[in-house]
Amino acid sequence: MAFNIAEFRAAMIGDGARPNLFSVQLTFPTIASSPIASQKLTFMANAASLPASIMGVARQHYFGREVKFAGDRVFQDWDLTIINDEDFTIRNALERWSDRLNSHSQNVRAAGALSSLLYTADATVTQYSKIGIPLKTYKFVGMFPTTVSPIKLDWGSNDRIEEFDVTFAYQYWESDSVS
Repeated sequence: MAFNIAEFRAAMIGDGARPNLFSVQLTFPTIASSPIASQKLTFMANAASLPASIMGVARQHYFGREVKFAGDRVFQDWDLTIINDEDFTIRNALERWSDRLNSHSQNVRAAGALSSLLYTADATVTQYSKIGIPLKTYKFVGMFPTTVSPIKLDWGSNDRIEEFDVTFAYQYWESDSVS
């Protein structure tokens, strides 16, 4: 195979997708009680990812040979990096959401979170073109936070804005090409 830059350039439609052109939308469930956090998250979601597609493998041995069959789909947790504003709106909503799932002091779930339909939410991440047209959208269905990371405080961290990570478990994802 000969190297041909013209063929490569011709195959690169739109000069390639850029990882910094995305947005995240998440409507917090009622138990997190923060409609403002949902609005702010669209602007403060600083890093996200498009989900992996992982198919499990069912292995069966037959006369000393391993035979592989398509198994069950696995959905890895989804991580989101959020910019922290001085009002702590998003972090407070995530801490409330987590606390309603299992309180810090009593090891009980809040009455308003008895069903997963009440304590989960859906989120979307959209990848955009360089001219602002949505290229691909993923919807995470039935998610809830499993980890709200610490925010490191440091006297030497000048000219920086706080960020923290959130890990969400979810039931499954859909995309505009797979549902």
